[in-house]
Amino acid sequence: MNSTAPTGAAATFSVLPLQPAMQDNLQQLGYLQMTPIQAASLPLTLQGKDLIAQASTGSGKTVAFGLPLLDKLNPRWFGIQALVLCPTRELADQVATEIRRLARAQDNIKVVTVYGGVPSRNQIATLENGAHVVVGTPGRVMDLMERGALDIGQLKTLVLDEADRMLDMGFLADIETVVRQCPADRQTLLFSATYPDGIAKLAARFMRQPEMVKVAAQHSAGKIEQRWYEVESGQKAAAVAQLLLHFRPESTLIFANTKQQVRAIASALQAQGFSALALYGELEQRERDEVLVQFANRSCSVLVATDVAARGLDIADLPAVINVDVTPDAEVHIHRIGRTGRGDAEGLALNLVSMDEMGSVGRIEQLQGRASTFHPLAELKPAPGGELVPPMSTIQIVGGRKEKIRAGDVMGAMCADFGYAREQVGKISVNDFSTYVAVDRAIASEACARLNAGRVKGKSVRARLL
Repeated sequence: MNSTAPTGAAATFSVLPLQPAMQDNLQQLGYLQMTPIQAASLPLTLQGKDLIAQASTGSGKTVAFGLPLLDKLNPRWFGIQALVLCPTRELADQVATEIRRLARAQDNIKVVTVYGGVPSRNQIATLENGAHVVVGTPGRVMDLMERGALDIGQLKTLVLDEADRMLDMGFLADIETVVRQCPADRQTLLFSATYPDGIAKLAARFMRQPEMVKVAAQHSAGKIEQRWYEVESGQKAAAVAQLLLHFRPESTLIFANTKQQVRAIASALQAQGFSALALYGELEQRERDEVLVQFANRSCSVLVATDVAARGLDIADLPAVINVDVTPDAEVHIHRIGRTGRGDAEGLALNLVSMDEMGSVGRIEQLQGRASTFHPLAELKPAPGGELVPPMSTIQIVGGRKEKIRAGDVMGAMCADFGYAREQVGKISVNDFSTYVAVDRAIASEACARLNAGRVKGKSVRARLL
């Protein structure tokens, strides 16, 4: 069965057959009305049906699969009952955090993340203590299964999140290996932003009479202003700088189709004095963490990325998206520009097009049901204000969750001990082995020196300015 999520009045979670404690928790979390993907999928998945859902990042899909997998859990049995496969470490962390929030209504639900880029021994030790839900990337999940550290023989729910990106990243064989180890009577939930042939083949092999729901990935023309500029291929880097200096967005996500183009654009912008960073698949995990943290906490004005690398990156307030290259896949274009104009905010989507990309523009127009509005590059003039300087800087503290450091400890040191105002301290991100704190650019060097000379949670720490 195919169905498209309704766009009328939003249904409330109270209509769902959930335990009273879960209903209360949803109220406390501020989840009152369901998003379209939740309203379309939850009545089906809570009945135990397999599901293929076409929905993008930011649509509320984690709640759409988190509620049914938690609904079936037995908290008193510390065996792995749900497995969520994600394409990237960042998405796995986001998904695990959201499932933990949803699980507060139940007794002692243990959610464990497993992914590459960090030693597996800590993940193995954590799994030995028992887990109800595992969220991880396919390669590390398969590795831990082969070592006998991860047993999914009693699994009740399998979730494939952003399945299209996992296929793009070459995870098909790993996914197949994992799925073959799952019990035949499990529930399988597949979420994907696009629906290429590979997804249909995967579903046909591993799912039982799946229901299919789709949220139309469209954006109102009023909330996201799209502007198109025709430019020669070799002039794109210069055109990006013109766009940034004319519109002056505080944060901009730039998409390019290849790793080479990402690096070239980022280097060209850096050479012109922009605070720009590059994000692509081959970065080491530590480098990737630092890039994502700096962009999310407003220490970097511009992030240049490939589509695959940007998956799992969810910035709530993003003023502008620039497409340096037009993607040949019209649906991918819709998801790119959907990163801006979230919630009640308005967004700007700026697109650079060379003559040989006009066919892709036609496919996008067909999908959106409207013509593209082209503007001349000559109308772009630098607005007053000089260089685009990000408002914050990032300090890295050596030590994180493994050393029992919490965000509140860092905030306490910065405000109570060092005397900074709360407004001068921004987002604090705590990873397993590092803590990143955004501070007002004007106090960054001084704050870093004070951290090195002072203490956090009664202990001396090492800190450096990124």
